[in-house]
Amino acid sequence: MADKDFKVIVLGGYGNFGTIIVRRLCAIAGICVWVAGRDQAKAEQLAGQLGCQAVCLDGNQADLAERLSELQVDLLISTAGPFQGQDYRVARAAITAGAHYLDLADARAFACGITELDQAAREAGVLVCSGASSVPALSAAVIDQLLPRFSRLDSIWHGISSSEKTPGVSTLAAVLDYCGKPLKQWRDDAWREVYGWQELSAHDFPAPLGRRWLGNCDIPDLELFPMRYPGVRSVRFSAGVGLRLTQFGTWLLSWLVRSGLLRSGVPLAALLHRGAVLLEPLGDGQSGMFVKLQGQGTDGQPLGLCWEIVATANHGPNIPCMAAVALARKLAARQLEQRGAMACLGLLSVDEYLAELEGLQIGVGVRPCSI
Repeated sequence: MADKDFKVIVLGGYGNFGTIIVRRLCAIAGICVWVAGRDQAKAEQLAGQLGCQAVCLDGNQADLAERLSELQVDLLISTAGPFQGQDYRVARAAITAGAHYLDLADARAFACGITELDQAAREAGVLVCSGASSVPALSAAVIDQLLPRFSRLDSIWHGISSSEKTPGVSTLAAVLDYCGKPLKQWRDDAWREVYGWQELSAHDFPAPLGRRWLGNCDIPDLELFPMRYPGVRSVRFSAGVGLRLTQFGTWLLSWLVRSGLLRSGVPLAALLHRGAVLLEPLGDGQSGMFVKLQGQGTDGQPLGLCWEIVATANHGPNIPCMAAVALARKLAARQLEQRGAMACLGLLSVDEYLAELEGLQIGVGVRPCSI
């Protein structure tokens, strides 16, 4: 393969996650990177720093497919969230242009519904993949790796505890949209109604993280995993932040919404964002993710395993970005043959994912546990 002949456009490339992806891709031989977004100046500023290209693109522009064709794009990576409430116009434009498409969506309906583009993607000979992030890409890869140690998998509980770094206002608003609102989880072989950011539970991470508190969070895994792992009786996902003041404040807000005293937390997004930013100096820059599995081992005895990844020095935000990087690497090297539209399941191994995190202050381990 000639150097720099696989063209990747990162939409939202100067945002928090976009910048991480662009920096990593620029270090991979054989990939030509374009920073894309609505703000030409911001795109050019980052491109100038990294020695790549910049282009002004808006996911809503009517001629997006034509522009992608003109640029001869091989892969479009969309980091332009939040994906809650988005349609598939960007993915459709990529298909029309004959380009592969990846996104970092953790929105349940968006990632699970991407299969509606499957026929169009297959006819175009491209991969359209949603959820190329910590969930479901990494979470599923971990389960797939540990699954051979089980003769029967009964329950999955996984979660993420972020550092004090505050997401953008729009991302925060997407999270608040289901705060205190009902959502469906697979519990005891049936779909049960639970409430966003409630059911506070503690997970004890290895040092230096220690105990972190988490609440119910709505993600694609809750719908995808009961189908992917037949026989599993419960699938639960929880999320939280390192600052307990923020965590318990969100929990209290969920009760205001659930009780009807507050219709939604979304109108408070800008105010809560400012408050969270002010609290950032109190954080420790540490974050983590865990996947707990319980069932029966191949020896017929009860088995519980807990996989964990711990990041320090605020290196945690790199983790959700590396699925897109690893998939781009495989596509550029022509090592990924899957075509069609799908959620990001079974396309990466844990080792392929972790290889992209090399050199960062991130540790991984597996230990026995009970749920």
